[in-house]
Amino acid sequence: MSESWDAVVVGAGPNGLVAALTLARAGWRVVLYEANEHPGGGARTEELTLAGFAHDVCSAIHPLGLASPALRNLGLESVGVTWIQPDAPLAHTLRPEQAVMLERSVSATAAGLGVDGKAWTRLFAPGVDAGFSLTDSVLAPLTIPPAHPIELARFARHAVRSAESLSRSQFRGELGPALLAGLSAHSVLPLSAAATAGVGMLLGTLGHSVGWPLAQGGSQTITDALAKLFIQAGGQIRCGERVSSLRQLPPARAVLCDITPRQLVALAGEQMPVRYRRSLQKFRYGPGVFKLDWALDGPVPWKDPQVARAATVHIGGTLDEVRESELAATQGRISERPFLLAAQPSLFDPTRATQGKHTFWAYCHVPHGSDVDMTHRIEAQIERFAPGFRDLILAKHAMGPAAMQAHNANYIGGDITGGVSDLRQFIARPVASVHPWATPMKGVYLCSSSTPPGGGVHGMCGSAAAELVLRHAATAQLAG
Repeated sequence: MSESWDAVVVGAGPNGLVAALTLARAGWRVVLYEANEHPGGGARTEELTLAGFAHDVCSAIHPLGLASPALRNLGLESVGVTWIQPDAPLAHTLRPEQAVMLERSVSATAAGLGVDGKAWTRLFAPGVDAGFSLTDSVLAPLTIPPAHPIELARFARHAVRSAESLSRSQFRGELGPALLAGLSAHSVLPLSAAATAGVGMLLGTLGHSVGWPLAQGGSQTITDALAKLFIQAGGQIRCGERVSSLRQLPPARAVLCDITPRQLVALAGEQMPVRYRRSLQKFRYGPGVFKLDWALDGPVPWKDPQVARAATVHIGGTLDEVRESELAATQGRISERPFLLAAQPSLFDPTRATQGKHTFWAYCHVPHGSDVDMTHRIEAQIERFAPGFRDLILAKHAMGPAAMQAHNANYIGGDITGGVSDLRQFIARPVASVHPWATPMKGVYLCSSSTPPGGGVHGMCGSAAAELVLRHAATAQLAG
């Protein structure tokens, strides 16, 4: 690695790719190193079960692909990404015969929530009306004053609360709390934790404003599009080259690492100041996931047929049921009836399976590093809402926390979010700093989901880090 570059990026997940592309489009000579044989990180698609069945290994549904400031104006559609919008963004199975639907419109959703409809409108209509000014305020680096202070303040009034307390104070029935609980469970936190309502409100708002689309052919098409744009901008991607030390990298003005704090500590070694190393070693990783992918002989036979209108399905019942499952994962316990996040992409994208067949996946949150096989519990939970599901299984593929980390080194202990996203670690991610993407090592930056705004295929961590690099370079040039 003797050739010199303007920037070196380590890790070709969505954040690493966006960081590399941002710098390349600014005229920098950029090389990107990826340990795996293919780029993608959490956005890869593979034949996990049978030939002809395409499964998204991790991320699968992409509201942030349309809403993220880092992705929405890149021109992904011009290089192969086709977005598919299901009839409804989300179905939440409350009980076997009854699902609650998140519709594209706030009013249609409210109409299906009965006594909770007016409260849902009060909570979500302002964010939908705010459009991208809200999502940009939540996802982009905080500025003083904020770019959209009114929208941000209106959102924050409810978002800083726990999903449980917000539900109990705003809703009178069981439908609204169940739907919000499923949305908020994406935080991978107990529903009693502060700011879990914010996660649920943001995801619900996106469902209403841009939908919850999937990429035709799989999430890999998003990765391939980012890689193509980067190469078109003059960048180079070198896959199958694992970086084990920062010292082995070629000379560069900046090094951006799409890795977690634990990995950066290992790569930097004695180059890292002791105080910063100690801070990174305090960074906390959260619960893991246990995921199953199935090749099916037919569509999932839901008892409530309207579940087939959505590509994304939350399987797990009432607020109390979801709360118990999520609490168990954070307390080191296994839920006997786990709350499941599931997707049935082949209902809307026939390229995912051979003719007449289907793909389906579901995962639940489990204790960090758990080695418990959740297959029976997950399939029993699905069978509860879709009797006869097991009879359709042609093949299955399981990934627990260890397998997740083996597939993507950033998934420490199976944590797919880059570290706990509670209020404390949201503010100090990975450390308390005005510019958390920068490190005290000259020219070395973090650009992974362990930096703000956190997990998700939105590219904002990579974009923020790259923009900071460009500002630092401009300042140094002026000073020089």
